[in-house]
Amino acid sequence: MKIDVTAFIRELLFGHDCVIVPGFGGFIGNYTPARIDKNSGTFSPPVKQISFNRNLNNNDGLLIGKISESLKTNYKDSRNIVEEFVADLRSKLSEGEKVSLDLIGSFYNNHEGNIQFEPDKDSNYLLDSYGLTSFHCLPVEGYDVRKRIVKYKEKGSIHQWTLRKTLWRAAVIIPLVAAVTFASVKTDFFKGWVQETSMNPLALAEFENNKKAVEEEAAAVVTIAEPIEAPVADLPVVNIPEEVMPYLQEEINYILVAGSFKSQGNARVLMEKLSREGYAPELIEASNGFFRVSVMSVSNLGQANAEKKKIEVDFPGTWIHKLK
Repeated sequence: MKIDVTAFIRELLFGHDCVIVPGFGGFIGNYTPARIDKNSGTFSPPVKQISFNRNLNNNDGLLIGKISESLKTNYKDSRNIVEEFVADLRSKLSEGEKVSLDLIGSFYNNHEGNIQFEPDKDSNYLLDSYGLTSFHCLPVEGYDVRKRIVKYKEKGSIHQWTLRKTLWRAAVIIPLVAAVTFASVKTDFFKGWVQETSMNPLALAEFENNKKAVEEEAAAVVTIAEPIEAPVADLPVVNIPEEVMPYLQEEINYILVAGSFKSQGNARVLMEKLSREGYAPELIEASNGFFRVSVMSVSNLGQANAEKKKIEVDFPGTWIHKLK
């Protein structure tokens, strides 16, 4: 019975940047940041776009191990399932059919007989963008903020309100002035009242002098209360040994992986082959239970790409893994 392994490939693409179908090719996930199309007003979230490389066809054990774990089958039976799936794909392509893998993409042969891949544009395998979709938002046209300004009353009503306010002030001030004038003519009451009120120019002068004295006294208090900066003790100087400096200046961020195996014995066979070629491989046990064979480790992506091209001459299928 033929089993479609497309579902296993999709599941692995969510957690891996490279999923190899042995004997057929490898699917590679490429990160694309969020983007805006100003012409159409389209906002798109970040995506992991899938591409295909037919040269990555060496068995790294990832897909077969996933099938074996999910179907509870041994390694041999899982490998046979993948081989039947690949044989069916190649048979349909050789007959000129266009083969579609659901939510991944389509394959077809061009006029030269080479396999071509068209990714599914609606699929996004970036977990950070789960639930996010593209949307359209066109700019608002014909909007005038000046229309939102609240208009005040007309000129006629403003004049009427000003006239009423003036008449009310006159009705209060005129009787008060008349009473003060009458009291100053008939009695000496106004004289004593003027000396005690703030309308007396001498009282105002005395108030200004007192105010100036109070301000000078307050300034003197502030000057005296100003905090004095305390001396700070010298901190000890820490000398870093020279042999530690290279580790502080450079950090390893990438490793070049030549293969990943479910069996540790198969991984060591590849390590012996790499050692004969002059490399110093390392065996790394991944979190999913596989044994990865690391050729070397580098500190930046540019150096990793350069070394990858050299290693792929003798060990095709080598990929770059970024350390977390």
